[in-house]
Amino acid sequence: MGMVKKVKILSLIILFIFFISLTGCASLRKKDLTSQELRNQTQALEAELQKKNEEIALLKERLKEKEEISKSSFPEAKRRPSVKQIQLALRNAGYNPGPIDGRMGKQTRQAIKTFQKANGLTPDGKIGRKTWELLRQYLYKKDK
Repeated sequence: MGMVKKVKILSLIILFIFFISLTGCASLRKKDLTSQELRNQTQALEAELQKKNEEIALLKERLKEKEEISKSSFPEAKRRPSVKQIQLALRNAGYNPGPIDGRMGKQTRQAIKTFQKANGLTPDGKIGRKTWELLRQYLYKKDK
């Protein structure tokens, strides 16, 4: 084999190796770029998750404070509930007693009558023992 042929073959081999190395490097760079993009997205999602967890913790704190205020403002009556307790229980049960102001007005009486009628009681607009037994379960929880 002549020297020229050997040089041509050697040149082809070098070109082939160079081409393969270029292709390999480009795919490696692309993989590195993709990995970096994924790391960036992961970091962004982790930061967002951390922020949401902090928001949840803050909301839980606020809810706990409101529950404590609500319980201290409206202690459950054993015998005679206050008008505010009645109004709050009516509102939580889905009836509109008007403003929670501690006054037994027309709207509060109408809400009591509607509640009584819906629960099979005599709709007299008064909070008797049977009415309060049914209504007081809504004092601290919402139904509707």
